[in-house]
Amino acid sequence: MACEVVVVGGGIGGLTVTALLAKRGVDVCLLEREPQVGGCATNFEKFGYSFEPGYGLFTGWKPDEIHALLFAELGIEAPETRLCVPSYLVRLPDQAELALVNDNERFEENLCKTFPECATGAVAFYRGIATLGTTLRRVLQRSPDLLSMSNSRRALSLVPEGRIAAAILKASQRSTADYLGEVSLRFRRFVDVQLQTLTQASSLEVPYLHAALALNAPREGMFAMRGGAAELAKRLAQSIYGNGGRIRLDTPVLRLSYNSEGDASGVDLLSGETVTAARAVVSNLTVWDTYGKLAGLNHTPLEIRRQLNKQKGWGAYLLLLGMEEDASLVADHILALTDWQDGRPYDSTAAQLMFAAAPSWDPRAPAGKRAVTVHAFTDVDDWFTFHKDETELEEKDQEMLEQCWLRLHAALPELGDSVEVIETANPRTFYEQTRRKLGMVGSLPPTPLSFWLDGPAYATSIKNLFIVGDTTYPFGIEGLTRSALLLANKLTA
Repeated sequence: MACEVVVVGGGIGGLTVTALLAKRGVDVCLLEREPQVGGCATNFEKFGYSFEPGYGLFTGWKPDEIHALLFAELGIEAPETRLCVPSYLVRLPDQAELALVNDNERFEENLCKTFPECATGAVAFYRGIATLGTTLRRVLQRSPDLLSMSNSRRALSLVPEGRIAAAILKASQRSTADYLGEVSLRFRRFVDVQLQTLTQASSLEVPYLHAALALNAPREGMFAMRGGAAELAKRLAQSIYGNGGRIRLDTPVLRLSYNSEGDASGVDLLSGETVTAARAVVSNLTVWDTYGKLAGLNHTPLEIRRQLNKQKGWGAYLLLLGMEEDASLVADHILALTDWQDGRPYDSTAAQLMFAAAPSWDPRAPAGKRAVTVHAFTDVDDWFTFHKDETELEEKDQEMLEQCWLRLHAALPELGDSVEVIETANPRTFYEQTRRKLGMVGSLPPTPLSFWLDGPAYATSIKNLFIVGDTTYPFGIEGLTRSALLLANKLTA
């Protein structure tokens, strides 16, 4: 089979770039090894429940933001989204809690009440975050490639922002921890638990500008989506079909095929068939699998191999719960910090849980129930070490379940007996479903003190091979959409 562009992997990034290319008249084909598209966005279905694997919180859905632009170009109806009020609530080990709301006066007043020991420093930190985060989002809307521009182009893009531009450039090589010197441990952990959730790393690692975008997002407003991200995948697939694009399901890709110059010319399928691509091959795999499986080690430069060996993402352990519809909750999303970890580096695997209930207007459950996903971080290596048989893995899963269950009820005692465990998921589950290396999910933790990307996120070391995915561009689904748009622009320039 021949086409202009072949896309390997049907996650949100792959679907988005395919939909844009098909709409622009490119002969494009998406290959997906599973019987459905969605990748990590695919819901877990069990006993009439539909559980979202992520937090169920989305950004970039305001009328003038990236998804409105995407669906306007595609010419189809976007999934239904509704603003979450609050975006989420953070509950601390001493049962103090603070809601992330888009009301500055109310938020700052509650900030002072929750952290009286460092009220001035806490308010100053969030004001600084708000100024830089709002500015960066505004610039990203008019210059989607801001993060990967040359220094001179970036400076020009920031000129309209006046004096704040200098502050952005000055802060670009500093960590978030540099701005937390005048606050208490309690407030630092309040920041840590959010950064780990939103960026996969703590304040010691996350660049300050990265934190400005991430921490300002819940203040500006986050959205729930009817059907979750799986509905977004469905709409994108419909657009691809409607514009003449092709999707081949149950089609495992074995490796890249190369022409005589060593450029990517298509892909070889497990079935023995070769799909040729006259213009480009796009990988929606992780950066490890793009080079390690698709390109092959013989075509991967040594320096890239060394970099990939140093990089590692997180695993997710999920409790998939059924909850009584009339259960009393202060918010649909509750981020619980379960341990201050005073005197120790922040360890997310033992210190936090995200409780995410499907919205009451989209319960995704049998009558009288709501679907709930509880997310905990876990080290993927623990799930892929040598085991004699599946019994050991089952025992580990049971042990993790019991630990998370106890921590959940200690942090959210109001749940009582209104919730029951329907199923669990761990890194092995994600590996079996997506074949991502070690079942790692989400973006890579930010590189310390480095916010700007070193060239376009879609670029690889192999000519005609491009990559679009959460391991190359930050900021969740909004980031995937922006990255896919940039790549579509590149391929149709």
